[in-house]
Amino acid sequence: MPDPLSGFAPITPAESRTTTFPAAKDVLESGKDYRAEIVTSRGRLVVDLFQDEAPKTVNNFVFLALQRYYDGIVFHRVLEDFMAQTGDPTGTGTGGPGYKFGDEFAAGLGHDAKGVLSMANAGPGTNGSQFFITFTATPWLDGKHSVFGRVIDGLEVLDAITRVDPGKRGGPAPDVIERVVIHAA
Repeated sequence: MPDPLSGFAPITPAESRTTTFPAAKDVLESGKDYRAEIVTSRGRLVVDLFQDEAPKTVNNFVFLALQRYYDGIVFHRVLEDFMAQTGDPTGTGTGGPGYKFGDEFAAGLGHDAKGVLSMANAGPGTNGSQFFITFTATPWLDGKHSVFGRVIDGLEVLDAITRVDPGKRGGPAPDVIERVVIHAA
C-alpha cells in the first residue's frame, strides 16, 4: 500500500500545549485536503478528515491538534465491538476544551463501518474535544454524533487498543495518544 501521507505536508504545531480555549479559531485553508496522523502507544493511525462535509468539526479537531491539545491524552473508554473514545484531558470522560459547538450531519456520512471518526457528546450541540473511532458499523449513532473522518491506515492499531470500561475498577492501564500531526495537501 502506498504511503497514505504521500503528497501531504505536516503543519507545524504550537510550541507548547494548551488545553483551554474560549472557542476554536479558524485554521482550515480553503481548497486543501487534511489528514491526521494519530500516534498512539500502540502505533499509528492515519485518518482522512472530511473538511468539505464537516468543516466546523474538522476545523475544531485540527485547531486542537495544532495546539497539541491531544498530546498525552488517554483512550478513556474503549468498548469491544463498539468504539475507542478519547480527547478528554482529564481522562474521566467529562473534560473538554472550555467551549462547545453544534452538530454537523452531512448526507452520505454515517457510522457505517470500522474506523469512522466521530464526535462524542452529551447531547445535541455539546461537541468539544472528545471523539471516538468505531470498531464496527454503529448506525444507531447517525444523526446524533458528527462524523468527520475515517481511518485509512492503521486499522490493526485500532484493533490493538486496550479495552477500557470506565464503569469497572481495576482494569488495565489505558493506551495514550502521544501526538496528533496534521498534514495538508
